[in-house]
This record gives sequence, C-alpha cells and structure tokens, in this order.
Amino acid sequence: MSEALKDLAAYITEKLDAQIQDAVVAYGELTLIVEAGDIVDVLNFLKSDVQCQFVSFIDISGADYPARKKRFEVVYHLLSPRQNQRIRVKLSTDEDTPVPSVIDVFPGADWYEREVYDMYGVLFTGHPDLRRILTDYGFEGYPLRKDFPLTGYVEVRYDGEAKRVVYEPVELRQEFRNFDFLSPWEGTEYVLPGDEKAKE
Repeated sequence: MSEALKDLAAYITEKLDAQIQDAVVAYGELTLIVEAGDIVDVLNFLKSDVQCQFVSFIDISGADYPARKKRFEVVYHLLSPRQNQRIRVKLSTDEDTPVPSVIDVFPGADWYEREVYDMYGVLFTGHPDLRRILTDYGFEGYPLRKDFPLTGYVEVRYDGEAKRVVYEPVELRQEFRNFDFLSPWEGTEYVLPGDEKAKE
C-alpha cells in the first residue's frame, strides 16, 4: 500500500509542483501540505483528476499549536472509492488570515467549516453562512484553542423563578466540590480496595 501512496504522491507533486509544499507518507496515509491560498485548486484537482478521483469528502478538522507563528492547522480528509485510497491535505494559518472556503468544490464542507470556525476561530472567505454551529449564540471565545480556560468564561443555567436561561460569570462553589478522599491523587493514608499489594 505504501508504494501506491508514494506513486500517488509523486504524481500529485509532478502535476501541482508549485502548490505542494511537501508530500509525506506516514502510518499508511498520504499527507499533502499546501498554502492556504492554494487549497481550492488542490482539492479541485484531487477531485477531478482521473488518476486521483478523491470524490468523497470526509471531514475538515483543526488543530491549535500556540507556539507557532501560524498557530492553526486546518486538515482536510478525502476518500477515493475508485482508487481505494485516503488522503489528508493540511494547511497552516493564523488568527487573522482567512482560508478560502471549499464549498464550491465540496458542498458538504459547509458545516465542517462552520465547526472549525466555532471551535478555533479560523475564518473562511467565501463561505455563505459562517456563524457558530455548536456553541450558544452569545458564546465568548473558541473552546478548542489551547489558551481557552477550562472553566470557560460564563456559566449557563435555567432559573426556575425567572423562567428563563441565565448567564453568569463562572464561580466554583465549595459545596459542589467533592472531598471524599477516595481518589488516589488526593493522597489517602488508608489502603484502597484492590491496592493491598501496592502498599506493602
């Protein structure tokens, strides 16, 4: 299988020489690394070329690497049923640089791009309806960024007296914290069930 992927990587690199930064075969999968501005052309080629025929759009996902100058990676996953192969296409961007939308090539990318925007804050130009899809309307921040606080910024609850949803600043209340000391991370002095041999 890796020989077929290496041949495919060589073919794509030859055809799209200026647009492919790198082609890597690892763990039985081919990964193409491209510039954000070339993503539409590259995906269009992968879909329409006779040797590729990656007509099945699987997913778009994101990743956050805060230490990098271009901290976000946007990752596209495609499948070619005719060739029985998968391919991954990656690009890097920052908080301010938008990525061209690929809806014209794969209409199914609509909600995936909205999800990446909602979770990471990556902007997609040319998207017809770029708005949040998983979080609430007034949600602040992007929850899958590494710098997003674990507790979030606001707490949402239903107020029975007001008969509506209430947004409040996050407050960790003492009565909801559990100090049963049954967790091994709490440093118990007694032997937990099943740990009899470990304490000897």
